[in-house]
Amino acid sequence: MYDYLIVGSGLFGAVCAHELTARGKKCLVLEKREHIGGNCYTETVVGIEVHRYGAHIFHTSDAAVWAYMNRFAAFNNFVNAPIARYRDELYNLPFNMNTFTKLWRDVFTPEDARRRIEEDRRGTYVDFPRNLEEQAQNLVGRTIYEKLVKGYTEKQWGRPCSALPAFIIRRLPVRFTFDNNYFTDRYQGIPEGGYTPIFSRLLEGSEVLLGVDFLEHRAEFLPQAERIVYTGAIDRYFDYRYGALEYRALRFETETLDLADFQGNAVVNYTDAEVPYTRIIEHKHFAFGTQEKTVITREYPAAWRVGDEPFYPVNDEKNGTLYEKYRALAAQEPRVTFGGRLGEYRYMDMHVAVKSALGAVARLEGDRM
Repeated sequence: MYDYLIVGSGLFGAVCAHELTARGKKCLVLEKREHIGGNCYTETVVGIEVHRYGAHIFHTSDAAVWAYMNRFAAFNNFVNAPIARYRDELYNLPFNMNTFTKLWRDVFTPEDARRRIEEDRRGTYVDFPRNLEEQAQNLVGRTIYEKLVKGYTEKQWGRPCSALPAFIIRRLPVRFTFDNNYFTDRYQGIPEGGYTPIFSRLLEGSEVLLGVDFLEHRAEFLPQAERIVYTGAIDRYFDYRYGALEYRALRFETETLDLADFQGNAVVNYTDAEVPYTRIIEHKHFAFGTQEKTVITREYPAAWRVGDEPFYPVNDEKNGTLYEKYRALAAQEPRVTFGGRLGEYRYMDMHVAVKSALGAVARLEGDRM
């Protein structure tokens, strides 16, 4: 008999397993995939740590979360400074003075940039934006929207910006300094040796079974534990009683190239609609690699169907209403804690998942004191 059955070995599940084991609890972790770590999983290819499910850059302003993660790995000083390619033009992200001086030849100062953006906004501004297109143009004007927002966003979500809700882009990062650091958090970096060793350490002391789909063996495993921490899709747990929540899927194309450097940067976004992928990741640059070969991954957004791997929740009004129905069902499951990106149907940065898991354990164990 186990104290806890933990479904999923991503960050939420693995942190729960570690903390509960540290409190003397006996934990069984079930992982549907053939590896631990969820979407953070990394593996070594030609001496390079490859992020199998897209770029994962740890960043946070929470000193306690940063200190917690540094218990399990040393982090390098990687700074995320992506590049945007629009056809035959290259721009810095996030939108900053380096971006503006390349977009407009007469922009040299922050005041020049503000003037140019304001001029661009006048022609399209609406008081009450009804969709993402109008919201984005309200924020940054037509030029930036057309070159650096529209194509990328439409590929990402699989529909025109005019058909996407305005709240998806409540704000766009615009900086009037020459600063290419995408994140504003105090701490950021990539774990030396990749993410997988972190999960190995987090799961020490727990029993882990790989390649096991909990929901296909629910009757077998439910009697084996007093409590369940479930990090899978909440609608699937309830057999899609009210219908399936919507997601966007991703397809990854990874290849090893016989050259030392492919693009000179860890992440290059492709913002024009004609290119089918949204970005290319060159993994060695996350760790300042000097290997003779390189590994790149192209990311292709895709439509999602039940049975596919879900990546991005579609957090529009319709799905929000549907999720609330499932959340009400979850509240009627006293033995089960639903957590993580799929269990809570929301996108989570890694530091948010860690903090959420720590809070869940505190509540679980507090209830039992």
